[in-house]
Amino acid sequence: MSAELFFEIGTEEIPAGFLTVARKDLEKLFRKELEAAHIAFGSIHTFATPRRLAIAIENVAIEQEKQELNVSGPPAKIAFDADGNPTKAAIGFAKTNGVEISDLQQKETPKGIYLFIHKVIEGQPVANILPEMLPRILNTLPFKKSMRWKDLDIRFARPVHWLVALFNGQVIPFSFGNLESGNLSRGHRFMAPEVFPVTDVKNYIEEAEKHFVIPEPEKRKEIIAGEIRQIAEQLGGSLNVDEELLDEVAHLVEFPSAVCGSFEEKYLELPVELLITTMKEHQRYFTVSGTDGRLLPHFITVANTRAEDPDVVRRGNERVIRARLADAMFFWKEDQKSRLEKRLDALKNVVFQAKLGTSFEKVMRFRDLALGLARQFAPQSVEFVDRAALLAKCDLETQMVYEFPELQGIMGREYALLQGEPPEVAKAIYEHYLPVQAGGDLPSDAIGSVLSIADKIDTICGCFGVGLIPTGTADPFALRRSAIGILNIALENGLALSLQSLVGHSLTLLKEKLTRPQEEVANDVIEFIRQRFFHLLTSQGFAQDVVNAVLSAAFDEPLDAFKRVEALAAIREKEDFEPLAIAFKRVMNIIKGGVPDEVNAELFTSDAEKLLNDAVATTATKVRPLKEAGDYGDALENIAAMRGPVDRFFEDVLVMDEDPRVRTNRLALLTSVAGLFEGIADFSKIAD
Repeated sequence: MSAELFFEIGTEEIPAGFLTVARKDLEKLFRKELEAAHIAFGSIHTFATPRRLAIAIENVAIEQEKQELNVSGPPAKIAFDADGNPTKAAIGFAKTNGVEISDLQQKETPKGIYLFIHKVIEGQPVANILPEMLPRILNTLPFKKSMRWKDLDIRFARPVHWLVALFNGQVIPFSFGNLESGNLSRGHRFMAPEVFPVTDVKNYIEEAEKHFVIPEPEKRKEIIAGEIRQIAEQLGGSLNVDEELLDEVAHLVEFPSAVCGSFEEKYLELPVELLITTMKEHQRYFTVSGTDGRLLPHFITVANTRAEDPDVVRRGNERVIRARLADAMFFWKEDQKSRLEKRLDALKNVVFQAKLGTSFEKVMRFRDLALGLARQFAPQSVEFVDRAALLAKCDLETQMVYEFPELQGIMGREYALLQGEPPEVAKAIYEHYLPVQAGGDLPSDAIGSVLSIADKIDTICGCFGVGLIPTGTADPFALRRSAIGILNIALENGLALSLQSLVGHSLTLLKEKLTRPQEEVANDVIEFIRQRFFHLLTSQGFAQDVVNAVLSAAFDEPLDAFKRVEALAAIREKEDFEPLAIAFKRVMNIIKGGVPDEVNAELFTSDAEKLLNDAVATTATKVRPLKEAGDYGDALENIAAMRGPVDRFFEDVLVMDEDPRVRTNRLALLTSVAGLFEGIADFSKIAD
């Protein structure tokens, strides 16, 4: 038999950003607890609004599953003395497991004869287990930040006001702080604050909606999307779709109601990104564009109540956005009174990081790095790169960016264009921050690309150099994102970027700031980037062992490594790859790093040795230029042709000959085989 388990936690308003993760964690904890208790269950549904988290689990077993356990104990030789009497070891084992000495059994194992107990644990009624399980879940549900309230010794994201806990329609009794579980939920705080009884999840959803609460975030999101699109169409325009904002707003309300407002057209003189950012980040407003693609002087807000007079809501929001836009217009005009380059000196008073100095010092460092990269990859754009580097951080000293930090780069671009800077320079000021998130847009040209790489590697090397290394999920300087950004930019633009050279240059510029040995920092930084590259490639579908084999062989130029991964992944798809990999892995395992001796043909004693030596010479002649040209696919194809001579060698030849000179010569021959794929891949890393 089975029944439904329903659990709701009623709270003060939980931040919208907590709820998506909280739903996942709530489901994860219930799964873990039920599985650990050997309780069968069916599908799980979670719900969330600002004032509640809930979960419904179908087909939960009425009783635990019966368990049959074989519990191993001490060896028989120490469990009984010479006369067959039980020792303390046997007595303790029996007592711990609640059985008599006579219940102990013995069995033969590879390690000898051991005691064991066969136990049958009958399943308990699940209704008896849940009163302990639910408060345990409540106490362990994680949040980015949690709080205590009153004088209670409990913590949660926000104060908890009610608990609904039902199994098979009956209340699961337990306490949490000063609360007792029950079957009473509550409606919308303002529109229907009274309590209502719950019998099951279907009844819960129906009653909640009658009380102006829509428990399912997906349904709220669908309602909001429909209403705001309808309003946009009524305005003769189209909605500027923003899924991130839509998700957030859906978690800010329990009963959504969209309202349209407007603002003066004069504010449309402001940059589009500024208008959208002001409305989105500060007010959570949706924006609308006309048929010509230009922003319309309207906004759409989503209220948490159905207003008796929507005009009151509209006018209130219009007053708020008018004040916001008036401030933005003031900053916009004031900032233009001073040119960007005149703000460069002010960066000497802006601390980038206490141990790494000012933003001005950072600009000078990544300017040097960017110019080095530009001379290598974009020699025709060196002047643009130099100018863009000098201006890249100047907008940090504008009033607009001080008020709206999320507009850094965007405002630098806009002010640069207004002040007559070349478009290439203005664009690079904005694009040097890209990508701003995983999978985000990359710089569109070489100028922004080299500037972005330079800025990011300076931050990574600087932080590693003073011990600010990411640990676990803590990464306050977004070093992981910066490393992935560098890799994606190099791959997207086909830049043969040497990490050894780049990191070395960066650390030389940081020499006076370092608190750790430079060589140690360089190794740590490159390993850090290598790990990010490993995760980047495996997330794109490349097999872990293929990526590991390539990166273990050599890792300096990400572009070169990517080509090798592609080539090895392609050849691995062929039917005869497995025996080929086994042959080369055998070579690697035998030579264990190889021997430095030259192969001496006069020491050959079999045709198989001569055949392999000739094959190595022929293949090396073909492979060398292919490797130099980065044509790793053809290089591996040629190396693959070595399988026959390698197999023949292992069939006919004993490598570890008694004669040390012959043995060393055969190891040298195998070392020359391994040398063919040196710098391409380490076949010993390929999984069987």
